[in-house]
Amino acid sequence: MNPSLSAAAASVPSHDPGRLSRVYAWAVFALTFGLMLSDYLSRQVIGAVIPVLKLEWGLLDSQLGMLVSVVALVVGLLTVPISLIADRWGRVKSITVMAFVWCLATIACGLAQSYGQLLVARAFVGVGEAAYGAAGAALLAHVFPARQRAAVLGAFLSASLFGSVLGVVLGGAVAAQSGWRMAFFVVGAPGLVLALIYPFVVRDYKTVEFAPQGKGNAATARLSLARMAREVFAARSGNFAYLASGLQMAMPAMLIAWLPTYFIRFYGMDVKKAALMAGVAVLAAGVGMIFGGGMADRLSARHPRRRALVPAVYSVLTAVTLIAGFALPPGPLGLGLIFLGALFAAAQGGCSTALACDVTHPGVRATVTATMTLANNLLGLAPGPIIVGMLSDTFGLKVALTLTPVLALAAAVFFVLASRSYERDTGRHLIDGAQPA
Repeated sequence: MNPSLSAAAASVPSHDPGRLSRVYAWAVFALTFGLMLSDYLSRQVIGAVIPVLKLEWGLLDSQLGMLVSVVALVVGLLTVPISLIADRWGRVKSITVMAFVWCLATIACGLAQSYGQLLVARAFVGVGEAAYGAAGAALLAHVFPARQRAAVLGAFLSASLFGSVLGVVLGGAVAAQSGWRMAFFVVGAPGLVLALIYPFVVRDYKTVEFAPQGKGNAATARLSLARMAREVFAARSGNFAYLASGLQMAMPAMLIAWLPTYFIRFYGMDVKKAALMAGVAVLAAGVGMIFGGGMADRLSARHPRRRALVPAVYSVLTAVTLIAGFALPPGPLGLGLIFLGALFAAAQGGCSTALACDVTHPGVRATVTATMTLANNLLGLAPGPIIVGMLSDTFGLKVALTLTPVLALAAAVFFVLASRSYERDTGRHLIDGAQPA
């Protein structure tokens, strides 16, 4: 088959998404959201059992951080290749297979007898999850109209944080009651049920071909991989959005991975209570992600540059509140600032993805979402927990968590840079003849 991006999953839909049944659209959203919950249940349950693993196996904080980060690392490396396979083989079939892989790998984590075996099983969780975010976002971009895109994608992405909440809280409760192995079994099983249902409810869509530059819709052509790469990275504002989102995603990653341990070491909580309190922080991040996208939609309706400036504000607020929260002595004020920082930590998620979709051709939108996933994982989700673990081994966990939010300030700079060319980049497609989806 021609190695092209003819199958961009979130490209121009095969028919007007406005004509799709609203009931069907929300059914697709519910199932896709549910699998995203399962995805992050499997990914983040490790945060709840880290304190237990440290005691049982005597691991360093950097080793524990690798158990968290290996999933994001594998996701980052494989998201684009597997997204291309999904585009050619079919989004629905691919999502079904992915879900089975990550659920079975999670169950295998509970069977691990050594650190090495657990690390390999966690890597396979990443293999299963690698392209799910891109494929799921592509299907949602197909069934919902463009005017709802940031809000719907933000709500979809928020499932990652709500799943993380459930993974941390449920994992902590089960680990305290029945041991850490049972925690993996409990979170791995529900996704298998959704994976069985998904292909019987969700319909895939036909991929449209790409309209060459300057030809409008009069002619179509398949993209070579080189041309696809040029289109994905053609917009200056989109490139800055990839960098900004990736750096900012280190914030929720470090909170999910290390808050339970932080609460145990510095607030004297037991495993169950520490997991519950960390779950509250992650829940705040999920709420922020849902409302963050909708707020950006509203504030940018008449002032397009705000599409990028609003998430820049989120990043600054994240950095200021988290640095202060972790620098203060343990107490109510510090705890409140940590929760406030968590509220803004992932609020940019829907904004960044929508911004990147806005400024790139609809014919490569699936690969755009995959590229955003790659940036999020390789720049933030993977290195974030490892950076904290390495700093913790040298300076202590409190100092590590105080220093790492500086990355959010760098994210804010990139969002501001994206705002400077956003309007020009969005207008480019209208000039070239591409119609907004």
